This record gives sequence, structure tokens and C-alpha cells, in this order.
Amino acid sequence: MWEFRRRPKDLESTAAQALETLFAALPELRGVYDLRWELTRIFEEAPDRATAASAIEDWRRRAEQSGLDWRPFLAMYDRHREGILAYFTERQTSGPVEGLNNKARVIVKRSYGLKSCDTLWTRLILDVNWAREKLGLTIERVRHAAHSIWRAFCGYYT
Repeated sequence: MWEFRRRPKDLESTAAQALETLFAALPELRGVYDLRWELTRIFEEAPDRATAASAIEDWRRRAEQSGLDWRPFLAMYDRHREGILAYFTERQTSGPVEGLNNKARVIVKRSYGLKSCDTLWTRLILDVNWAREKLGLTIERVRHAAHSIWRAFCGYYT
């Protein structure tokens, strides 16, 4: 149900009514929905790391009191707390790096049977160069990081 994915303020009246019907059938879902958007609001509005940490702890208490099982999510937050809170310092995500890592994993899977590090590296560069159309000038920073990775990577690739 797409209405569940949309922000409450962006719902049209028919979508809001469909969502209310869903919540009537599954009341626990309303708690998940509300808590989810509360946490999203913290990420959008917290001005700094300390404010965010305090707001997330308040949110955490509400989540634990909701009666829903948030343990896996809260355990993940505990493991990655410093990295998550680091977002509030510069408001930058690790999305571009994660995208490059994923691309490298896909290339390694597609390149099963390649015998040399240079061939695998060439394949990665070809794919990254294709991405230049999407990324623009930021690809230069990616290339610099990739060159550093390449030097370490060749020592481990067999």
C-alpha cells in the first residue's frame, strides 16, 4: 500500500481514508507509521548532533513503550550510533561510497573467472566512467579514492 510510504502531510483525502481503514484493521501499524515519521522528522529538523542524540533517545523511549518489537532496529542503532550521529555534523550521507562499493561487488560477481587484478580493475574503471554522465565532476574524487583502493586491492585479489 503506497499510502503507507507517503508522508502524512502529502496524503490526499482518499489516500488518508485508505490509510485509516488499514489502521483500523491493523492498529499496531499506526504505531509503526507514527514512530517512523517522528524519526524522519528528527533527521530533517535537528540542527546539531547533541540535539539529534537527545531527540533520538526520546524517540527510543517512545518506541520501547509502544509495545512493538523494535529490538533489531534499536540494536542496529546502538552498533552504529556514532556513524548515524555523524550525519548531523555535516549532513552528508555515505550514499556515494556505498553506491561505488555495490558497483564493485556486482562487477566482481559478473567477472567470475577473471584471472588478473588489472582486468578486474579495467572493468571497474569502465563502469565508473559510464557513471560519469550521472555524477558529473564528482567522478574525479571517486577516481582518486579508487586509485588508493586499487593499490591495496591488488595485494589481496587472487
